[in-house]
Amino acid sequence: MYKFIILALVSLSLTACSTSSPKQTETFYDYQLFSPSAIPISLHKLPQDILEADVILMGELHSHSGIHHFQTDLFNTLSTKGRTIALSMEQFSRDSQPVIDQYLNGEIGEQTLIKEANAWPNYESDYRPIVELAKARQLDIIAANAPKNIVRCIGKQGISYLDKLSSEQRATVATHVNTQPSLYKDKFMASMHHGVSEKAERYYAAQITWDETMAESITDYLQLNPQAQVLHIAGKFHIEKGLGIKASILARQPNLKVVVITPNDEVISNSQDYQLEVLPFPYRYIKEENWLKESKQLSKRNDDLTCL
Repeated sequence: MYKFIILALVSLSLTACSTSSPKQTETFYDYQLFSPSAIPISLHKLPQDILEADVILMGELHSHSGIHHFQTDLFNTLSTKGRTIALSMEQFSRDSQPVIDQYLNGEIGEQTLIKEANAWPNYESDYRPIVELAKARQLDIIAANAPKNIVRCIGKQGISYLDKLSSEQRATVATHVNTQPSLYKDKFMASMHHGVSEKAERYYAAQITWDETMAESITDYLQLNPQAQVLHIAGKFHIEKGLGIKASILARQPNLKVVVITPNDEVISNSQDYQLEVLPFPYRYIKEENWLKESKQLSKRNDDLTCL
């Protein structure tokens, strides 16, 4: 009997240990925020570093449910802290700003927004919650990005393509696009399968056009609204380690306080960014022939693009 009691107590102790600190990311809806030194952070007790930031850059893995869940929760929390906050989005381009404003003012419905603002295919599943929160709280949304067709033509013809645009079209892209060598450019070139080439230079020009335009959209907004805080959501590559958009923001307004939150499936203890732990995506491809097939289809779509 005594032996049974001891075993039962040991079993209860082990059970308690295993459930006292459960893994926070067990489903694709889960997330856990960490400091750069890998200390867990609750949204109810955000550090002053985040609360006092002028710009919070939130990286994402597009269509990851946990990340989109966090974005909405973070925006909700920040909107209750007494400071005016605006949502800036990679997912809408500057030319769609009037449509965004009409939707926020209740002048058009969601399907009109989706069609006329060229919303991403996953808008209804991933971005609707945060947009509707901004609308309900009467908060601004910045359509921050450059139009996709212009950026794709830069990738096809190079940065000189901007010289062909009308003044109206040119206003939808950052006034200054810096394609000079940088750590971000090194990172981009390292990601290219065929190394540095004329094609890679054109692709980088397209990439940095996105970043420069989003950065300028944010700094332009803050010049008009200096007391506001901006939460910007964009793909992880655009923001991690302070490269890309952050560097472009600080080149324009070096006195701004910019904080970066990067999603990862493994948290490290010496990160430059705040970290959001989420589950890793399932493998996109296991067979090489399937990856090659989609790559060829993407190349064909780019080749079929008509530019000025």
